[in-house]
Amino acid sequence: MKPMQVQSEPNRSSLPEAPKGKWLTSLWFGGCLAATWLTAQTPDNTATHANPAANISASRPDHSTAGPPMALDLQQGWLQTNTADLELRLTKAGQILISLRPRGSTFDFLPSDQLEFRARPGFHHWCDIILRVRPAGESNWTEWSSARAARVVHALESSPGAIAVADLDPSLPSDFPVSIRRTWAVDQGHLVLRFDLRNRANETVEIGGLALPAVFNNLIHNFVTRRARSLEETHETCVFFDPYPGCDAGYVQVTRLNGEGPALLVIPWGQTSFEAWQPLREPARPMQTFEGTFAWTVHSRAWTEQEWSPAEPWNPPTSIMLAPGETRSYGLRFVPAGDIRDLDAALMRAGRPVAVGVPGYILPMDLEGQLFLHYGQKVREIKADPPGAIEVIPFQPPSAGWQAWRLKGRHWGRARLTVTYDDGLRQTIHYYVIKPMPDVVADLGRFLFTRQWFEDANDPFGRSPSVMSYDRETDRILTQENRVWIAGLSDEGGAGSWIAAACKLFAQPDPDQVQKFERFVNEVLWGRLQYSEGDLQYGVRKSLFYYTTNDIPGFTYDPALDWRSWTSWSEQEARSVGRGYNYPHVVIAYWTLYRLARYHPGLVQSHPWEWFLDQAWQTVMFLTSRTPEGRARVGYVNWGLMQGSVFVELLRDLQREGWADKANAMEQRMRQRAERWARQPYPFGSEMAWDSTGQEEVYLWCKYFGFDRQARTTLQAILGYMPTLPHWGYNGSARRYWDFLYAGKIRRIERQLHHYGSGLNAIPVLHAYREHPADLYLLRVGYGGALGPLSNVDPEGFASAAFHSFPDSLRWDPYTGDYGLNFFGHVMTIGTYVARHPDWGWIAFGGEILASEPVLRVRPRDSLRQRFFLAPEALWLTLDAGRFDTVEYDPGNGRVRIALAPAEPFTPAAHLRIETTAPGATRRYQPATALPVVRGAFQISLSKDVTQIDLIPEDR
Repeated sequence: MKPMQVQSEPNRSSLPEAPKGKWLTSLWFGGCLAATWLTAQTPDNTATHANPAANISASRPDHSTAGPPMALDLQQGWLQTNTADLELRLTKAGQILISLRPRGSTFDFLPSDQLEFRARPGFHHWCDIILRVRPAGESNWTEWSSARAARVVHALESSPGAIAVADLDPSLPSDFPVSIRRTWAVDQGHLVLRFDLRNRANETVEIGGLALPAVFNNLIHNFVTRRARSLEETHETCVFFDPYPGCDAGYVQVTRLNGEGPALLVIPWGQTSFEAWQPLREPARPMQTFEGTFAWTVHSRAWTEQEWSPAEPWNPPTSIMLAPGETRSYGLRFVPAGDIRDLDAALMRAGRPVAVGVPGYILPMDLEGQLFLHYGQKVREIKADPPGAIEVIPFQPPSAGWQAWRLKGRHWGRARLTVTYDDGLRQTIHYYVIKPMPDVVADLGRFLFTRQWFEDANDPFGRSPSVMSYDRETDRILTQENRVWIAGLSDEGGAGSWIAAACKLFAQPDPDQVQKFERFVNEVLWGRLQYSEGDLQYGVRKSLFYYTTNDIPGFTYDPALDWRSWTSWSEQEARSVGRGYNYPHVVIAYWTLYRLARYHPGLVQSHPWEWFLDQAWQTVMFLTSRTPEGRARVGYVNWGLMQGSVFVELLRDLQREGWADKANAMEQRMRQRAERWARQPYPFGSEMAWDSTGQEEVYLWCKYFGFDRQARTTLQAILGYMPTLPHWGYNGSARRYWDFLYAGKIRRIERQLHHYGSGLNAIPVLHAYREHPADLYLLRVGYGGALGPLSNVDPEGFASAAFHSFPDSLRWDPYTGDYGLNFFGHVMTIGTYVARHPDWGWIAFGGEILASEPVLRVRPRDSLRQRFFLAPEALWLTLDAGRFDTVEYDPGNGRVRIALAPAEPFTPAAHLRIETTAPGATRRYQPATALPVVRGAFQISLSKDVTQIDLIPEDR
């Protein structure tokens, strides 16, 4: 193969122009242009995004088995060998790793079942390497990739410990300055892939790009059969992998979709830094059922000078100079782990650094974070970048095996800590510093109810007054979008902003904002977005905005937008009530106003609390209703719905109010759904072939009705796609990679960091933690997801749909999109969680420990300050109204004292609920003095001063 010449400044004008109306997006994959197009198809009346693989998909090659010649020679068979924990197969011709299985298992981490398809030219495998080099002092880079070369190698005699050794020089151009030797070996019991790079030229060579493709079976689409796998096959067969670009301490963790063991780590061998994570171009382009192939990037200077130049990289880009005759070696080790919770222990067993941040890696400025490091070497230095962004103060934790620091965020935005150990190893830990949580929520509310507040009495689509989607690049409301739902106040991408507004009021009621939101509900939602009369009464439209070729007086569609796609719904399509995912949005609006009217007297003016509660109930009943012929009136109702946890809250409030008939009717409908899930091996589906959002509702209803096996299956699946890593963007970030197509401005298939899956999936994970308070892994994952949505909010209050993770962008999307669902997850589960770790001592997620001996004293600093979990007692304290000021706990006698903040104008009383959540808890708590009970909560009159309440433990 002729190496690719890369100019010092890429000539973007030379890119092919996209055919107007066809191409949805284009992007750079590892220096190559990839493209995704929009196919013009019309969904049925019950679907918006049904079968996205057909509607919005990657540009597709011929996936039939006939076609180009095979690039891999599979006819000569393979070499099979074992390590202590893994069974592996290498092709005899080419020495390509094609299978990697736990010993004694049929499960494969690699896509061995797709070899018939992936043996063609252009696909990457474990064996490949990508290089960009140039003579020292020159400006242009030359790229060579073994995946695009003839796979001709010269097998060499194996040295002790080696499985297979090959010289790649037969594949290299004669004038390429670097010689490459590849070795598969077993080192310290682990499989190792090593490359020795030797400068065979007569002048010094700069290596500015070095990437090692990481190929695992994330192929939810079966390219051999040309169809998506079933949910059962997907969860049993496929894996996800998450990067931690932590330089010398970086790694990739590989987890099964079912969340069960075994798991796998890929860690550095020798001096193999993990600098960046880049997508690669292949014949099978990314789509909803295939996220793509990626590469561990060791040196990234060549890419950051070129395709990635607009972005701020995770780590400073590097290159190395190789003198004539000099050799430099790089490699990766494959380390098995028993299961997901064993990943940290597996790192320790392999002698690698482990970092744990409390409360994670998103750091509010008023909250003292903690960083715990475990490694066999002492820390020599910790530096913050930008300088002064994070203050770092060492302290000694109870265990001598850990080193620890207290952290204070000083400057808003991305920050990086670089840890240098005595042996020279450098580890980068990635943080995001934000304002104090309540301040972020207040900023968000101001932006929503001012900059995003839309008022136009002449709007022909009836969207005024409302909180609408926003474009941060143009700083204006999106009154038009050819994905009409974004401008139509429905679907996730259009309802997201007013959902966020409702949730802001739930967290921080503001009288003026409440008045505006009531106007939206009474003038737009009820009667326009939701039918208020006729056979469709309580049905929810797919969009208020639509496209028509008919003249609309006073309105002109933007001619710069392409209105020919299926996404530009007609008026008839927009009026459909068939998309079940739209109904929780409306219930949230009504339920929020019910709670505000019920617990904050005088705050809500337009209707009594009963009206809002009934509206929410009626909406759920329409969602789950059937036609006279017995067909479901609304689609997707048998799947878990995003934000479906609001239905659980609604049912509880119906029961507390004594609305027995309505509560029983709703409970029966929900039981029918849950019983259906109880019969399924993986009880969560979606309008997508695979999804990560229905699990929230499925888990909670399965717990409610006692289907614990299905709840556990759901929880484990969440852990399979929701990691904890020393990186603010990936920690607690539930996997999503296609919703930029539906709600983002930069439209492409791409891992979305802190998209709404983060907040929603935090709800079941933290629920599970409260049942199992000894399982700190759940707290780390869940709190990372719960805190994630606040990183989306900029200093003025604009909230982005998600962060772009590709190295050519690494920035927030300019659209608000579907952010509101993420914020819903935040306000429904954020709180202060306090635990005692055997190695770290007392730790608080979301709170400040004021004192720890002899009595623990904590001040909540989370957004709501209405939830407090004390892990040693599995004690869950929640407030329907009022706020915690401090909480004290005496471990000696178990007594708890809570201090409630003073009364506020619309909050004369607090409503306290006390629950012991762990099945094995030995004590329960009651107030020391008698208090009135209202709707199952203890009612406490507040004053202008702090009010103290003592709780005493009783044996269960």
